[in-house]
Amino acid sequence: MNEMQLKYGCNPNQKPSRVFMENGDLPFEVISGKPGYINLLDALNGWQLVKELKKATGLPAATSFKHVSPAGAAVGLPLSDTLKKIYFVDDVELTPLANAYARARGADRMSSFGDFIALSDECDKATALLIKKEVSDGVIAPGYSDEALEILKAKKKGNYNIIKIDPNYTPAEIERKQVFGVTFEQGRNELDINDELLSNVITDNKTLSDEAKRDLKIALITLKYTQSNSVCYVKDGQAIGIGAGQQSRIHCTRLAGNKADIWWLRQAPQVLELQFVDGIKRADRDNAIDVYISDEYMDVLADGVWEKTFKVKPPVFTKEEQRAWLDKNTDVALGSDAFFPFGDNIERAHKSGVTVIAQPGGSIRDDNVIETCNKYGMAMAFTGIRLFHH
Repeated sequence: MNEMQLKYGCNPNQKPSRVFMENGDLPFEVISGKPGYINLLDALNGWQLVKELKKATGLPAATSFKHVSPAGAAVGLPLSDTLKKIYFVDDVELTPLANAYARARGADRMSSFGDFIALSDECDKATALLIKKEVSDGVIAPGYSDEALEILKAKKKGNYNIIKIDPNYTPAEIERKQVFGVTFEQGRNELDINDELLSNVITDNKTLSDEAKRDLKIALITLKYTQSNSVCYVKDGQAIGIGAGQQSRIHCTRLAGNKADIWWLRQAPQVLELQFVDGIKRADRDNAIDVYISDEYMDVLADGVWEKTFKVKPPVFTKEEQRAWLDKNTDVALGSDAFFPFGDNIERAHKSGVTVIAQPGGSIRDDNVIETCNKYGMAMAFTGIRLFHH
């Protein structure tokens, strides 16, 4: 099949809509559901991301995509007991692929709500059972076990989007798109993100451990498929904060850093000890945790509405307590899709535990950025490669 009609384009008024191949057949098969225009953009970008993560790390990979940017991305490293608890998977069997998806989905659960999932490997039963519990639009993978397919086909009363991608498909070297009737053409971004890109460490601290290199590669590959400007924080094999589509790089760094901070604060004892009312929906529980961490919790206490969410009124998680907990987060990797123009980005990254950085370099203020890294003992590599994605 070389063409598929879609319900509509980005918006309901944008008709007609279709995807098609000028030569050959579409490289994917829709097993179930009826994916839309944005669904397919997320699916195809997500597939490229996880395929590259698998190639770069040798580990199964997963991503959670929303509106053509990843909300989370990860490889299949084992989860600690704490991560299992904050990802709400402490009572299920986990395979390496399921670990990857739990990490990708759990890093920013609010942004992942209604995601499109991409998996680097055949979807197994354990991963399908995790997907079954979440609000999601669909999944793309190179294959599905019989058990996984049975579980996923039952989701959304049989309307869940299940796409099987040809893992051997190679697109043409030249890609095109139209804007305002004008056709744009460029060579595909086939940059291989590997250890060699991290060899030019220009700070006083020259040490990049194998784990740091892995996390920096995860950050850079994630950025390759994130709407620019973009910045990505990574720890222990997973993105923990992604800032996408901002006009200012410091706004990217702050946005991603705030997400990384929330991810770490969710692991604080004050949050782990929260007791929710019986039957609370998963999305309501996730929102409540974010409110508890934020200044809005004071309003919840003042309005006396906490009883709708918690069995026992939680004490205030003070800013001083939060800062003390955040200071325990270390060994975070940071990638940027273009150069940092000012040292303020490094100052903000330091507050979220960043110790290693990869960025293209090339700013007229590189010296200031390097000096700020040296102040905190960070190691920073200049890749010489920009990763804009639009």
